[in-house]
Amino acid sequence: MICGEPGCGGVIEDRYCVVCGTAPIEDSLTWAPPIPEAGGICPESGCAGTIVDGYCDACGTAPEATAIVDTRSIGRSRRTSRSTSTSVTARGGLGAGMVDVPRVPRVDPLRAVMADPRVAESKRFCGKCELPVGRARDGKPGRTEGFCANCGTRFSFTPKLAKGDLIGGQYEVAGCLAHGGLGWIYLATDHRVSDRWVVLKGLLNSGDSDAVRAAVAERRFLAEVDHPNIVKIHNFTEHTAADGAQIGYIVMEYVGGTSLKQILRDRRDMDGSYLPPAQAIAYILEMLPALGYLHSRGRAYCDFKPENVMQTDEQLKLIDLGAVIEMDDSESPIYGTIGYQAPEIADTGPTVATEVYTIGRTLAALIMALPQHDGHIGALPGPDTEPLLASYESLHRFLLRATDPDPRSRFASTEEMSDQLMGVLREVLSADDGIPRQGMSNYFGPPRAVFGLGGAPLDPRKVIAALPVPLVDAADSGATLLATTNGTDPSELELAFAAGLRSVVTGGAESVEIPLRLVRAGLEVGAVDYAHRRLDELDSSLPGDWRLAWWRGQAWLLDGDFDRAAKEFDAVYAALPGEPAPKLALAAVTELSGRDPVRAARHYATVWHTDHTYVSAVFGLARLRTAVGQYAGAVAVLDQVDPTSALYTEARIAAVEALIGGRDTAQLTEWVLREAGSRVDRLALDSKHRVAQIRMRVLTAALGWLRAGNTPSYHAPLLSAELNQDGVRTGLEQCYRELARGTEDIWARIELVDKANTIRPRTTL
Repeated sequence: MICGEPGCGGVIEDRYCVVCGTAPIEDSLTWAPPIPEAGGICPESGCAGTIVDGYCDACGTAPEATAIVDTRSIGRSRRTSRSTSTSVTARGGLGAGMVDVPRVPRVDPLRAVMADPRVAESKRFCGKCELPVGRARDGKPGRTEGFCANCGTRFSFTPKLAKGDLIGGQYEVAGCLAHGGLGWIYLATDHRVSDRWVVLKGLLNSGDSDAVRAAVAERRFLAEVDHPNIVKIHNFTEHTAADGAQIGYIVMEYVGGTSLKQILRDRRDMDGSYLPPAQAIAYILEMLPALGYLHSRGRAYCDFKPENVMQTDEQLKLIDLGAVIEMDDSESPIYGTIGYQAPEIADTGPTVATEVYTIGRTLAALIMALPQHDGHIGALPGPDTEPLLASYESLHRFLLRATDPDPRSRFASTEEMSDQLMGVLREVLSADDGIPRQGMSNYFGPPRAVFGLGGAPLDPRKVIAALPVPLVDAADSGATLLATTNGTDPSELELAFAAGLRSVVTGGAESVEIPLRLVRAGLEVGAVDYAHRRLDELDSSLPGDWRLAWWRGQAWLLDGDFDRAAKEFDAVYAALPGEPAPKLALAAVTELSGRDPVRAARHYATVWHTDHTYVSAVFGLARLRTAVGQYAGAVAVLDQVDPTSALYTEARIAAVEALIGGRDTAQLTEWVLREAGSRVDRLALDSKHRVAQIRMRVLTAALGWLRAGNTPSYHAPLLSAELNQDGVRTGLEQCYRELARGTEDIWARIELVDKANTIRPRTTL
C-alpha cells in the first residue's frame, strides 16, 4: 500500500509509512485537500512563495484540508449525564462566535528560529525532583550541564542539534524554536515529503532513561491522534549525539503561530494588564473538546498551560504532546508543571479530575495575577484582593470548583466544564456590554411561572411553583415511566410508580428520577415532611448530587428556614456556576430573609442581564432597588422587558409603582407625577377595574403633593384631571365609583361609594 501523504512515495508497513512515518488514513476520516496548481501563489498571509508539489517553496505550508473525524462521546458522570456540550466552535467563531478575539498572523518559520538558544537560569529545574539546578553561584554563571545536587540526576540545557544537522537521513535542522518541559524543540525541513516544515522535539536530558521511555511511548499512539485542535504527529526518529548517545525525536507538524503565554506576555508588556476574561474563556472553550477527545480515548494531556496552546489566525492547537499518557498507565513517569499540576496526581495518577485542575489553573493564569512561590504560580486569590473575581462571581466559583482540593468536587468531565464555562461566558459578556445572551440549559427546564408580581410580599410557595425544574435524565431507567405518568399528589404518584420503583431497572441500575419526582410532588402540595423523608432516603445513593441540594433548598424554603435554604441553593450555584436557576433561587431566599438585600439584588441583576426569559429576576431587582430609594434604577430595568413579553404590561405597571410607590410626599416632584401619569395613559388594559386602581395610585400621590403646598409649573391635566386639589379629587371620585361598579361584594361596594363621596370636592349645590 502506497503512502497517501502528498509528495511521499513510501510504502505502508504495519499501518505506518516507512519514509515519512505517517499513519494511513482511517475509514472514520475523510480527507479532501484542495491542492493549488503548481506555480500558484501561496495562500498564506504575508508569504510570496509559490506552490510546488502541493507545498509552498518559501514557508513550507501545505494547502488547507478539511477533516471530518468520527469521535466517541465524552464520558459523563452520573450527576451530569444529560449534558451536551455546546462549546465546540468553528474556526473564526471563538466563544461560540460571541467573542471578538484578535487574530494572530502565521509566523514565518525561519523568523521563529531562536538566534541564541539558551534556557534562562530561572527556568532551570531538575527533571526528576523539580528543584532548581544550573544556577549562578559565587558570582559565576550557572552550569548548563551537570548533576542535580539533591537527587544526582544529570541535567543538560544545551541544544543537541545545530543548523544543518540531518536527522534520520530525512530532516534537516534549521535551528531551535523553543525549549519545553521535556526537551528542545527544533525547526527542520522534511526532504522526503516535499521539503515541508516540521518540528522536532528532543529530550531535555539524554541521560534520563524515564524521558527516553516517555518519548518512545509517545510514538505508540500519538500518531493516531487526529483532532483539528491538536498538533499532528508525523513520525518518530533517532539521532546519535556527539557522545554516542541515542536521542529520540518526535516529528510534528509546524504550527506557525503565537502561544497563549506570549500573547499574555505581549499584553503585560504593553499596559500591564491580563487577558480580558471573555477572551481567555473563549480560548479555554476552544481547547476543551480537544482535551475531551484525548480523555475519551483513555489519555491525559497532563501539562495543559498557556505555553502549550498556540494561536494561528483564529485557530488554536495543543502543542508539545510530550506529557500525554494513558490514564491506566501506572508505570510511566508523569510530567507536568508545578503550579498547574493537580496536587494529588502523584497518588492517583492522571485522571479527568487532574486534567480539570490544570484547565482551571490555566484560565486563572490568563486573567489575573497569581502569587509566585519559588518561581511557580501559587494559590488563587480571593475577591477581597482580586477585583476581577469580585466583579464576576460566577467566574470565581467556576475556578473554585475546577481547582477544588478534593478531586471528587471538581467538574466530572470536560463536557460538563464546557457547559458551565459557556454559561459563565454569557454572564461576563452581558455584564460588560449590557446585552442579554440567552442560552439553553442542559440541566434545567425554563421558568414555570413568574413570582413577585403585584407588589405583594414574596410567597415561598409561589417561588417554588415558578422555579425551573431539573431535566429528567433520558438515560435513567424510569424516564419512560415518568413521561407517561400524570398527577401531582404524592400518594397518587406512589401508586403509579409502585411497580416502577421495584422493577424499573436497566442494566442493574435502579431509577433515581422516580424518587426525585416524588420529592417534587411533595413540595408542590406543601408536604414538607414527606419531601424531607424522601430526600434523606436518597442521601446514600446520590452523595453530593446537586439535585438533592436543589430540592432540599426548596423544602427548607417552605419550612421558613431561609438560612438553610440559602445554604443549599448556594451549593447548587457552586456546582453549576453557569446556570441562572440557582442564582434566581438564591436571590429569592436571600430577599425573603431580609439579611443581605445587596447580595439578593446582585443575583437578580446577574440573572436578568444575562437572560431576559427569567422575568422574575427583573421584578425582584426592581423591588429591591425601590426599597432603598433607587427609583430611577428600578424603572430602568423594568423598561427592559420586551414589548413582546406576556408580562410587558405588568412591568409597565410595576414601573409606575416604582416611580411613586416608595416615595413620601417630600420626595415627589411634578416631573415624577406627570411621568407616572403619562405611563398610565399608555397602558393597554382591558380591565376597567385595573385601570381605576392604577389611576387611583397616581392621583392619590398627586393629592398628597398638592396638600403639601406644592403648585404645578404648568397647567396641563394629569390623567384627564386638572392638576389642582378639586381636579384631582374629582378624578379620585371617578376611580372609586368605577371600582365600586366592578365589585360583587355588597359591603365592599358600599365602602367604595362612601370613599367616593368623601373624596369628591365640595360644591355649593
